Amino acid sequence: MAGMSTTTILWLRHDLRLDDNPALAAAAARGAVVPVFVWAPEEEAPWEPGAASRWWLHHSLEKLAAAFAKAGAPLVIRRGPSLEALQALAKETGATHIVWNRRYEPAVIKRDTAIKKALAAGGLEVESFNGALLYEPMHVATKEGKPYQVFTPFWRSLLARDEPAVPVAAPKKLTTVGKAPQSLAIESLGLLPAIDWAATMRETWTPGEAGAAKGMERFLARGLSGYGTERDRPDHDGTSALSPHLHFGEVSPRRLWHAVRAAVGGTPAAKIAGSPEVYLRELGWREFANHLLYHFPHTPDAPLRADYARFPWANDPVGLRAWQRGRTGFPIVDAGMRQLWATGWMHNRVRMIVASFLVKDLRISWLAGAKWFWDTLVDADLAANTLGWQWAAGCGADAAPYFRIFNPTSQAEKFDPDGAYVKEWAGVHAADYPEPIVDHAEARKLALAALKTISRK
Repeated sequence: MAGMSTTTILWLRHDLRLDDNPALAAAAARGAVVPVFVWAPEEEAPWEPGAASRWWLHHSLEKLAAAFAKAGAPLVIRRGPSLEALQALAKETGATHIVWNRRYEPAVIKRDTAIKKALAAGGLEVESFNGALLYEPMHVATKEGKPYQVFTPFWRSLLARDEPAVPVAAPKKLTTVGKAPQSLAIESLGLLPAIDWAATMRETWTPGEAGAAKGMERFLARGLSGYGTERDRPDHDGTSALSPHLHFGEVSPRRLWHAVRAAVGGTPAAKIAGSPEVYLRELGWREFANHLLYHFPHTPDAPLRADYARFPWANDPVGLRAWQRGRTGFPIVDAGMRQLWATGWMHNRVRMIVASFLVKDLRISWLAGAKWFWDTLVDADLAANTLGWQWAAGCGADAAPYFRIFNPTSQAEKFDPDGAYVKEWAGVHAADYPEPIVDHAEARKLALAALKTISRK
C-alpha cells in the first residue's frame, strides 16, 4: 500500500560499504533497513576465505558496523547456514523483503539461487542487484552470443557500451526496526589468527570504506598520471593497491571508473589515453576475470584448456616449501614471497615472476600456487586468482604461452634495476641465504620438454 513503510533485510557479502551500494539504496527507498552479515564460510567450499582474507574481513566488519550505527541502522552479525539465518531474521523483524548484491563464484551462485527460491517460497520478496561489476558477465557476449576468451576484443566491447551507471552517494540517514535484533560480536566469529602474525599487515593496510576512499584519493592525486610505466616497478609506489578494497566491496568499480574519468576532465572512457587508460584497462581485466569465472565455472580447479590436464607436473614438496617461504635462492622470487607473507600482498609484476618460477622452473602445478595465494593474499579473489595462475601456466584464456618462461634474473634487472625491492624484502645478505634451488637454463629445457608431451600431434 502506498505510504506504508516496509522492512527490508540487506544481506551484505562482498559489498562492505554504504556508498554506491544498489541493494542498500533499494532497501532504504522502501523504508526500514536491517543490514546483516552472515558468516558461513563452509558454503563457499572448496574456496572458503583464507587466513589473510579473514583478517581483513574482521577489520572491515568493524568499520562497517560503526558506519551503519552512525547512519541509524545497526549491523546484525549472524552465523550460517545463511538460509536459516535470513529466515530467522525475517521472522524477528517482520521483514517482507530481502535484498543483496550478486556474487559470481560458482559455489556462491549455486547457494544464492537455492536461497532465493526458498525465501520466495516462504512468501518473502527477494531481489538481487549488481554492486560488484561495471557490466555483468551474463550481459556481455561476442557477436555469436558466446563468452569472450580473449581480453582485447572483450575490452573493446566494454568501451563500445554506454558508460557504467553513475555511482549513488551513501544514504546519510537510515531507519530501522524499533527493537534491534540480537547480534553476535564480530570477535566471536574467530576471524583473527590465534598467533598474531599480522603486525606488518596492520602497518600496511587500513581495511574498510574510509580506507578505500583515502587510498583512491591518494592514487588519483599521486599515482594515476605515471601509472602506465610505474605500475611495473616493484621498487616504486606505482600501483593503486586498491585490489583488497575492491574485492571486499569497500569501493565500487563504478566509483573508481568515474573518478578516473573526472580526473581527466570527464572525457568518455573510450577516448581516454595514456596512464589513465592503462588503469581503466586494469578494471577491465577485473571484469574479464569475472566473465571467465561465470562462464567457465570449472576453472578454479581445472585448466580452461583441457589438453593441460595431461601436463606432467612435478611432485616436489621441498621445492614448493622453498618457494612458499621465499628461500629459492632467486632474490626477486624470494622478495615477492616474503613481501606476501609479511603484508598479505605482492606487487603484480612480481606475482607474474613468482608464478612463472613455480610452474616453469619447478614445474609444480599452478593449483598449488593458487591455493597458497588464496590463503596468504588480503586481495584473494577467486576470479582474479584463477585468471592469473592459468595465465602464468599457459592453460587459461588469453594466457601467456607456456614456452614464454620468465628469467627471474633478467626480470629483476629490468624492473628492479637498483635492487631496492630485493634489498627491502629478500634478505640476500643474511648468512643463511640459500643457493639457487634450480639451474634456470636447465629448468627451462625441462619445462619445454614437458610441454612437448601434451602438444597436439
